[in-house]
Amino acid sequence: MSLPLEAASTESSTVTYLRSLPAIRDRCNRVYELAKAGKLEYFDYHPEKEQEVIDFCCDIIQRDFGTNYQSIPPHSRWRHLDAGKTRIQPLIDSWKGASPKPSDLEIAKRLIDLFLVSVLLDAGAGNEWKYKVDEQTYARSEGLAVASYDMFVQGVFSDDPKDPFRVDAAALERLNTEKVSAALQVSESNPMNGVQGRSELLINVAQALRSQPEYFGTGARPGNMLDFLLKESRQHDGKTAIHVSSLFGVLIEGLATIWPASRSSLNGVALGDVWPCGALAGNPGPNSKAVPENVKFSPGMKKTSRSAAAKGDDLVPFHKLTQWITYSLIEPIEKVLGWEVEGMEDMTGLPEYRNGGLLVDLGVLTLRHSAVSSYFAAGAATPKLPPSHSAIIEWRAMTVIELDRIAEGLRKKLGYPLKLAQVLESATWKGGREIAKRKRPETGGPPIEIESDGTVF
Repeated sequence: MSLPLEAASTESSTVTYLRSLPAIRDRCNRVYELAKAGKLEYFDYHPEKEQEVIDFCCDIIQRDFGTNYQSIPPHSRWRHLDAGKTRIQPLIDSWKGASPKPSDLEIAKRLIDLFLVSVLLDAGAGNEWKYKVDEQTYARSEGLAVASYDMFVQGVFSDDPKDPFRVDAAALERLNTEKVSAALQVSESNPMNGVQGRSELLINVAQALRSQPEYFGTGARPGNMLDFLLKESRQHDGKTAIHVSSLFGVLIEGLATIWPASRSSLNGVALGDVWPCGALAGNPGPNSKAVPENVKFSPGMKKTSRSAAAKGDDLVPFHKLTQWITYSLIEPIEKVLGWEVEGMEDMTGLPEYRNGGLLVDLGVLTLRHSAVSSYFAAGAATPKLPPSHSAIIEWRAMTVIELDRIAEGLRKKLGYPLKLAQVLESATWKGGREIAKRKRPETGGPPIEIESDGTVF
């Protein structure tokens, strides 16, 4: 049975809204307001503990950077790809020294190819997996980054042996679990969470690249999005400028088909990293049905109505992976091409287990263990929940808002206008990892485990 025209229109507007950047803070702020009123289902909020987090993060920043705050790099996959030794700049230098020399646009395309596929492989690998190369051992995000770098320079992602430094659909389609496992050094003694999911994800990426030639060109290559973005750009003070919503929009629309079918959808559209929150279902906000006027719609999206249907009112968008890719692609766009990326204030902190774990480990959020008692394995000190669980949705929503509050606290304490991407890189993500290692030295894992199948979380 088809929807009435009016209902279809309002649902379409809601879909557009939920796939926009401003919707993330808007919906997460509704969860935050419930937290202040003690109305969350799984967490208690302790704002008096925020200063402890700010002080902890400040100590880390000053330990690693002194007062040279302007030198703090942005949160980006570039850092992980350089784990243990510098890799990316020497790779760029080797390309510039080649004959024939590739253009800056081609160099940027190559980096976007690498960074995108590297981030897509970055789902939680688990506490046991390790990657060894050149007598160095890497784990977790750094291990996956270094492994993806090695695969890239070996031409694993390219269909053309004469042009190995690229990612294209034809090569991704030929990957399978056996090949990916071998490249990631997975074995019975070196297990990884969701290795099959990762290989299936890469095949899904190939299909997405082929199905969106407007964004990825006839070569079905991630880096070709730069050609599309150039058309969306404007000239500003002699520089090429793009709005972050254009880049985010290419990713949210161009990669829409990679999301598992089990994820939330509305009006037949897969929403991606968008989840129902039980606390919101029971406490609808007074203005929750209005699509904010400040929403900047991504390419191809049209604002059909300011009225959003009640259906979907309990959904909270995070778009963590899409934002992580966005942050990561911005760096080569700015450094290699010299483009400006506008509208960065719409980007949020990343709601993942390091940033969120910092809040739990330092007491800003306390999980009501009795509410999730069935998710503790025998003898386990931490629960393990599926990503769809409302406790995880509350945790992630609070993380988005708390990262803003921590960032503002750090700016005041340091007297320096740190960008949110700098805070993520120098303080909260690193701080979450360090406090986890102190509290759980055997694993270094988060205070709340999230089930991972290796697909996009």
